Amino acid sequence: MIDRPADLTSAPHYQPRRSLLSVRKFALMASVVAGLGAAVYGFSPSPGQFDLLATPAHAQVNNDVSKVAQPVGFADIVERVKPSVISVKVRIKDKSAEASNDEDSPFQPGSPMERFFRRFGGPDGLPPGMRGRGGRGPAMGQGSGFFISADGYAVTNNHVVEGADKVEVTTDAGKTYTAKVIGTDPRTDVALIKVEGGSDFPFAKLSTGKARIGDWVLAVGNPFGLGGTVTAGIVSANGRDIGNGPYDDFIQIDAPVNKGNSGGPAFDMQGNVIGVNTAIYSPSGGSVGIAFSIPASTVQNVVAQLKDKGSVSRGWIGVQIQPVTQDIADSLGLKKAEGALVAEPQSNGPAAKAGIESGDVIKGVNGQPIKDARELARTIGGFAPGNSIKLDVLHKGQDKVVNLTLDKMPSEKEARAEFNQGDRGGRSSRGADVPHLGLTVAPASSVAGAGKDGVVVTDVDPNSAAAERGFKEGDVILEVAGKSVANPGEVRDAIKSAQADNKNSVLMRIRSGGSSRFVAIPLAKG
Repeated sequence: MIDRPADLTSAPHYQPRRSLLSVRKFALMASVVAGLGAAVYGFSPSPGQFDLLATPAHAQVNNDVSKVAQPVGFADIVERVKPSVISVKVRIKDKSAEASNDEDSPFQPGSPMERFFRRFGGPDGLPPGMRGRGGRGPAMGQGSGFFISADGYAVTNNHVVEGADKVEVTTDAGKTYTAKVIGTDPRTDVALIKVEGGSDFPFAKLSTGKARIGDWVLAVGNPFGLGGTVTAGIVSANGRDIGNGPYDDFIQIDAPVNKGNSGGPAFDMQGNVIGVNTAIYSPSGGSVGIAFSIPASTVQNVVAQLKDKGSVSRGWIGVQIQPVTQDIADSLGLKKAEGALVAEPQSNGPAAKAGIESGDVIKGVNGQPIKDARELARTIGGFAPGNSIKLDVLHKGQDKVVNLTLDKMPSEKEARAEFNQGDRGGRSSRGADVPHLGLTVAPASSVAGAGKDGVVVTDVDPNSAAAERGFKEGDVILEVAGKSVANPGEVRDAIKSAQADNKNSVLMRIRSGGSSRFVAIPLAKG
């Protein structure tokens, strides 16, 4: 028998339909590649280039781009809200107090605080009132804002218009108007201005809801003086405290905002203003994706008062407060580190008159729990002076309710006697060591300038727990574990008592400079 090559066409495994299907798949891929090449590189295949891979009509790829689903954009909402946003330009008179050099910034150049508090209202991000041109002319600044009513009321930042003797706004349509400052609130950095010359300005509405983390947000403003610019991002966080003041409750967003955006709105997807852009974290001076906005609820409350009387009045109870740390909570026998610890009630203030003392913990207002010291400050500040409130207080280990009437917050902080640094060298004695704490103390009355109450710290072991908690030479210890102390012996006795009670830490009230605070120091064993 003579061997012959196998007849492949009659072999059982030969399947021409499957091969044809593979060709069709390849033709489809080739068509897509050709389309991508045309879109990306600007070329298209010549006629007949893929003739060998042609497929039947019913298998042709639909290249009609208009029928391809497109991502949803922001054009519709921008078209609706952008006309309400304005550019704000200010001029400040050539005054020595205002026409200062950049060296007059309140923060050290290059320091973390200087980098953090970059505003976007003027050059280098600092408020217009903080700079000039060396006394050679008026200082100029630019920011943003937005109309909140058809008759010309608009919102911007206090630091944009602070100290301005002339304010001009330019609308999205390119028209320029003169504006008047109705009122400002430095504590929240909100300002209300009024534009004259129209009654049908397009305006934005303030949101009545709370921004949710992850929601889309549009920032509209005047970055670098370029005019109306829109950027998009999301809400990154709520309730941010950036050290700007006791009412910090900022919305953090990642929409790119830059210098000149200050005072501009941040919109939600319904076209409502959820916040007013006021600060950015910027090591470089430009956006790094971390911006902070004043919540619409705060703006609504402040603007209403500014429009009514040109200023903001806030309730005040007259206490110096501090957070309840876990160490402090353990020292006081609290299960959770919540509430606000009263470091010192102000003499003749509402709290002092109602019987609140140093060491008390305010846990609630009108039956609503208070999470921390910042929340207490915001809650009390939200009431008008003259209102009566109820405070839930932990007093000497016992819960009680304190009724008081709110006073008006002073416009200026009362002067406080500060420890005279120059008198520290006038000690009459070195002091006595306090075991387990790493402190050396002496009766305050024996150290010139330390006062007559408590014991003054004359030395701190740099490797001690006290040093880690911020104790320094010249601090005055007023109380230890709730008991007043006047000499080193009383400090040692209070510590021994805390150890006998199996306490892991001891709570001290100290006076440092012109203020008091509580510090919990872990107790060394042995």
